[in-house]
This record gives sequence, structure tokens and C-alpha cells, in this order.
Amino acid sequence: MSTYATYNYDVLIIGAGGAGLRAAIEAANTGVSVGLICKSLLGKAHTVMAEGGMAAAMAHNDDRDSWKVHFADTMRGGQYVNNWRMAELHAKEAPDRVRELEGWGAVFDRTPDGRINQRNFGGHRYPRLAHVGDRTGLELIRTLQDHAVYLGMTVHMEHTVIELLLDGGRVAGALAYDRERGRFHVFSAKAVVLATGGIGRAFKITSNSWEGTGDGHALAYRAGAELIDMEFIQFHPTGMVWPPSVRGILVTEGVRGEGGILKNSEGRRFMFDDIPDNYKPQTASDPEEGWRYVQQDKSARRPPELLTRDHVARCINREVKAGRGSPHGGVFLDIAWIKEKMSDAEGHIKRKLPSMYHQFKELADLDITKEPMEVGPTTHYVMGGIRVDADSQMSSIPGLFAAGECASGINGANRLGGNSLSDLIVFGKRAGEYAAQWARDNGAARIDDGAVDRAMRASLLPFERGDGGENPYKVQADLQDTMQALVGIVRVEKEMQEAVIRIQHYNERSTRVGVSGHREYHAGWHTALDLRNLLTVSEAVARSAIERRESRGGHFRDDYPDKVAEFATFNIMVKQDSGGTMALSRVPIPPMPEHLKAVIEEQKS
Repeated sequence: MSTYATYNYDVLIIGAGGAGLRAAIEAANTGVSVGLICKSLLGKAHTVMAEGGMAAAMAHNDDRDSWKVHFADTMRGGQYVNNWRMAELHAKEAPDRVRELEGWGAVFDRTPDGRINQRNFGGHRYPRLAHVGDRTGLELIRTLQDHAVYLGMTVHMEHTVIELLLDGGRVAGALAYDRERGRFHVFSAKAVVLATGGIGRAFKITSNSWEGTGDGHALAYRAGAELIDMEFIQFHPTGMVWPPSVRGILVTEGVRGEGGILKNSEGRRFMFDDIPDNYKPQTASDPEEGWRYVQQDKSARRPPELLTRDHVARCINREVKAGRGSPHGGVFLDIAWIKEKMSDAEGHIKRKLPSMYHQFKELADLDITKEPMEVGPTTHYVMGGIRVDADSQMSSIPGLFAAGECASGINGANRLGGNSLSDLIVFGKRAGEYAAQWARDNGAARIDDGAVDRAMRASLLPFERGDGGENPYKVQADLQDTMQALVGIVRVEKEMQEAVIRIQHYNERSTRVGVSGHREYHAGWHTALDLRNLLTVSEAVARSAIERRESRGGHFRDDYPDKVAEFATFNIMVKQDSGGTMALSRVPIPPMPEHLKAVIEEQKS
């Protein structure tokens, strides 16, 4: 079999986005050896697409904010199937993590008195998002990357992990290949942290970059870990819809946070038509009150455009289906209208939303200071992922940790905008801290050469089939079409059952994919290997969505349109059984402590 390079670390981090970099920094600070693997180049992680800001109850723009309000907002947004301990830790620790970034050189926007400025975002009661214009994710990555390089850890760029390696049930390392030459590399580690991001590339229309193929989810699943909440997919309400070449690219919620409004083809501001009962006490009664809110008027309530993402996406979907959409199948997002309220509206928009101005000018030949944008829902985020311990972030596999989007718990049925970036730094830190502690407390694991050999042989099978095999791009495209059409924003059992049947067929086709040529920079081979992960996460999403016979958060069933109390008492879990098939079970949600129940009750008014 092929030879391979070997590396040994105390802690191996797979993924170099916000969560992976923060975990690597924390582990390295304890003195253990750290290796960092990233699928693309360092600094190009999908974290940069989180533009609007990171949520932290610092109370800089509204002194009524606190961790308690943030906790209650997160639980309400997640429809109370969140891991309440993770939501508590996140709300309490996010402000310190943001201040830490500031100390490491992050250049945040400022209030007139010099403090970190915070903006409004959907689902947050008060302005809570620390931001850098609409390039916050980029600043987060820049800051963490610089600090990681300063600490001197080893970074393996353009490497993709094929399989996790085990030793008697505990994690022992990982097998990867470098994308440049296609050579294999074995990484031995006492602890492994998965920080691989999301699964958006399982869908046809997505804001996710090419890396988002569910690698961490599937690696953990095949190793025996548990996945929960996979039915909950967030369709961000505002992605570009025109031109077709850029369809799905994210339009930050910061546009709505700065006063952007949604209108249908009739010119009506349709979000006022449908405000959920549990949000009515906190939602503006008219456009004027909504405008005062985005201008920091403490007596005003938020506009309905800043309701939770799942609700806004469904409202947009409803308008399009009713024939009231924009010419290219979306609706209109208008920030240019603020010229009615501000004398320097054009300058304000360019200062607050520089990336959005540039994005639409370059990609759609549209000036957002003068014209409305066309937007529509795009697959953005998966709330589901690897089931982890709330405090340590360790999975059910000893020594295997997870943080960020590939982990699950904090968000429940729906993630609030801005919680993703603070989630990365809060739980990235915790994962790195506890992984380093595990590495210090446990000896080196043994690498199973037989397992390495089998995994390498399996990964090279597409070359043996050559051009006579299935086209991997075609299988992936068919999968994306199926998930978009049958397991999308609005779901019904018959369609999802059909999706499961098709996924089984795609699994069979994936065993026949073939490629020709050499292994250097072979995008077709890379796609063939990614397929295995995409098919795993797609099946998990479809099967979990069938099991949850209600509508909650990012999961909407047209055949079960209401929430059902019973389904608020458990999470749906998938795990590979002894026969290699996907098994579902219901995991009871532990009772919330009385002091946290009291926090939620006091914030309901």
C-alpha cells in the first residue's frame, strides 16, 4: 500500500475557522503540542462569511442588557430544546471572549465614547452584536490567525481528513491527504478537536463555501459518536437570488439591523402581516416605531424584519409562492429607503455596510444606496451536530471533542444571528482547554496500521474505476437537488420518505464513482471523497425530520404545522448501529434548574 508521512501531537485540531483557531490557541497556551489541519488555506475559513457581528451582552448600547436577557433570547429562539447549560455558559462567557479578542488586536467599531459598538440583530432583544462594519468574521479570523501564528503551532494547510483513527474506543488520531499532491498523512494524537463547520453543500442553494460538506459530522458518526438535532436546518432569509452565478451568497442580517425593510412586489412591507404571538409584546406596532428602534430609541420595540431567521425565511417563502415575489424569485430588501430619514443616507450605508455595497455593485451591478436588493432564503447553518458535554465539549468518544457548527446543543431548533461567532470563541476555548487537559492526563494512543491501510485503499477506489465509473459531480448535484426540493424550508412526510429512498440510491451510485488521471489537485477525486460525508449528513437530516412530527424553529412540517408539547421534551439522536445502519432514538432533555427557569419567566414580558 502507499507510504505516508506521520506526525505526532498531544492535541490535533481539525478545522481552522473561529472554533478551531480558538481551540488551538487555548491548547497551545497550556504547553501541549498542537497540530492544526485546515481544508483550504489558513485564513479562508467559512467563518469570514459571518459578517454582521458576534453576540455578547456587554450592555454598551443599552444598559438593560445582561447575560440573563441573552440566555432567555437564545432559549426562546431555540424553542426550548437547546442544551440549557450551553446556552447559560455562552451568555455568561461571551463578553469576556470578545474583550479578549480586543486585547489581541481586533479592531471593533466604536461608540461615541470609545467602547465597542453593538448593533441590533434578529431575535436579540437589545443591540448586542459587537461588529467591524459588515466584515466581523474576517476580523475574527485575522485576529485569531495572527495570535495562533505568534504561538508557533504547526499548521497543515490544504489537507482533508478521510477517517478518524481509534484505539480501543478512544480517539488515536486521523488519516488525511494533502490536496496538492494527493499524498496520505497519518496524525497521531492523544486528543482530537473537530471544528469543521457545516453541511450546506448538501443543498443546491447555500451560502456555504465548498468546504461545507459535513466532514466533522460524518467523521464523528463513523467513529461511533452521536449526532443530535439534525432536522434543524437554518435557511437564512436573505441570500442573493440574481444573477444565477451568485445565487445563495449571504446578505448579512446587518442590513436589516441598520434599518433595511422587506417588501413584496406590491410594495407592501409584508413582515407586519405575521408576527408570532410570543414575540408580539417585543415587536413594533408600526414602521415608525421600528425605525426608532434601529436608531437606538430605548422606548421602541424591534421591527418585524428582526424576528428570528426561521420565521422571516418562511414569510419570504410564502410571498414568493403566492405570486408576490420579485422578478427573479425572491423579495425586495430595501436599505436605500432610509434617505427619507437621514440626510447622509448614502454615506451611512457605505460606512456601516461596506461589504454589502461592494458585493452588490460588483456581482449584481446594483447600488444598494439607491435600489432595493433581491433576496431569498439560502441554506446557511445546521443547528444539529455532534452531541457534546456542555462544559468540556467532549463527545461520547473518549478524547474526541467538537466545537462550533459541527457540535450541537446551544442553538436548539434555531440559531439567533450573531450567536455563531460568540459560540465559536466561547466553546472553542473550552474545547481546547479540556482537550489539552485530556492529553496531559492520558498516555499516547496506538495507531492501527490495518485501519490506516483499509482507509487508504478505499479512498483510491475511484481511480481503479476510472472514466467508466459514475461522475461524482453528477451524484452530488442530484443529491443537492433532492435535499433542496424534498427536505427544504417546508417539509411533508411523503417527500422526505422519497428523499431517503433517493439517498439510498445515491449511496449505491457513490460506490461506483470513478475518476482518471493523477492525484495532484484532482477536484473530481476530492468530490468523490466528500460524497461519503454529504450522503451521511443528508440521511441524518431527512430521517430526523421525518421523526419530528411537529413544526419547531428551523424545522417546518406542512403536514404537522403546530408545535407539540411532547416534542419539547427530547432531542432526536442518530447513531450508527452495529450493522452499520443509521439508528434513531429520542434523548430526554434534562430538567432545567429552577434559577434558570426563573430567568426565562422574568424575561417574557
